[in-house]
Amino acid sequence: MSEGGGGERDPGLQPERTRLAWRRTTLSGTVSAVLAVKTALHDGPSPGGLVACALCCAFWLTFLYAAHRRIHSLATSSLPTPLTPRHATAAALCTVALAACGAALVL
Repeated sequence: MSEGGGGERDPGLQPERTRLAWRRTTLSGTVSAVLAVKTALHDGPSPGGLVACALCCAFWLTFLYAAHRRIHSLATSSLPTPLTPRHATAAALCTVALAACGAALVL
């Protein structure tokens, strides 16, 4: 295939791929949070497990909020606005924190 072929780039494809990526990441974060809560509460609730559950839920809700705002932004305008550094940082930190919480509960 040659690059820069005869057709013009469809401006709707990139926002659609980005929206789908946000949805996939939200789904994987949801699975991580649910598994972390299940692991923490498996042998009965403990103070450390409850704190870990609360942190996982808070990180997941924060990421869900950022993802929802971004998906909504991509869906409502023909030319989506760039993701702000603040929202990008929050989403990245929540993703890393969810992974850390999940890893800490498994180990």
